[in-house]
Amino acid sequence: MSRALEPLVVGKVIGEVLDSFNPTVKMAATYNSNKQVFNGHEFFPSAIAAKPRVEVQGGDLRSFFTLVMTDPDVPGPSDPYLREHLHWIVTDIPGTTDASFGKEVVNYESPKPNIGIHRFILVLFQQTHRGSVKNTPSSRDRFRTREFAKDNELGLPVAAVYFNAQRETAARRR
Repeated sequence: MSRALEPLVVGKVIGEVLDSFNPTVKMAATYNSNKQVFNGHEFFPSAIAAKPRVEVQGGDLRSFFTLVMTDPDVPGPSDPYLREHLHWIVTDIPGTTDASFGKEVVNYESPKPNIGIHRFILVLFQQTHRGSVKNTPSSRDRFRTREFAKDNELGLPVAAVYFNAQRETAARRR
């Protein structure tokens, strides 16, 4: 197992949401221009209200990528019977650029966890060609990253990162 995958295994991202994969592209996600996402780090919901900048640090301008963001812990981590909630999909992101150069097919929905600590997963897939993602979900609820990848012939992920967030009390927002 790749060292880069260890936090994804420990955080049960691999197993519950993704199959094991070999990371082949670097991806950097940053909120508010200075808060980089690292596996397992916690963010307050107020800090992740606006969509992150997600850079694809691999491939070239002729390769295209799809970014998916989900929450597998809905409505709460102890009983996630609504798993997964879809927060964002961007397709046709050219290599060596960021998600703003892609096509946003599902608008960013800011995370608002109500019960417990939720994991939010950013997954990057390499597309076979531009415009290859045709099957987009009709609902954000009960989304399945694996099925989405299979339906769009995306294969295994090329990069993934996750962070945690929990409900923010009024006192924490001050």
